Amino acid sequence: MENDNLFLWCKAVVVAAAGAFGAAFGWLGWLILAWVVCMVLDWISGSAAAAAKGQWSSATARAGIWHKGGMILVVTVAAVTDCVLGVAVEHLPALDIEYTVLVLPVILVWYIFTELGSIAENATAMGAPVPAWLTKLLAAGRQAAER
Repeated sequence: MENDNLFLWCKAVVVAAAGAFGAAFGWLGWLILAWVVCMVLDWISGSAAAAAKGQWSSATARAGIWHKGGMILVVTVAAVTDCVLGVAVEHLPALDIEYTVLVLPVILVWYIFTELGSIAENATAMGAPVPAWLTKLLAAGRQAAER
């Protein structure tokens, strides 16, 4: 009986944390969280794929971390771009446009599809079968975000 209560308590904590996160950061916060999770999964799955083939090297792992660092810079630039656009639109009342965000979500979606494609490639390198339609879907999503 105590295990049931512990499970319910843990479930309540997770739901409360997710609700608080959603209330604090909204849909954009969830998008950022999804991107961060995808980056971590890509790095882990890439390391696992290299290790499975006996090709893991610390230099390559560091290069992957630098790559992720560059992505963080691009996301930061996108966020600052949205802030600057928002301030500019706010101070040009003749435009009569309401602007919140545009650049950051597009960049995040593009990176998420890129990371998911890379994770699928890593899974293939580890020997897992990946349906061709999934690879095509991820490529199409990335291309749609580029337009």
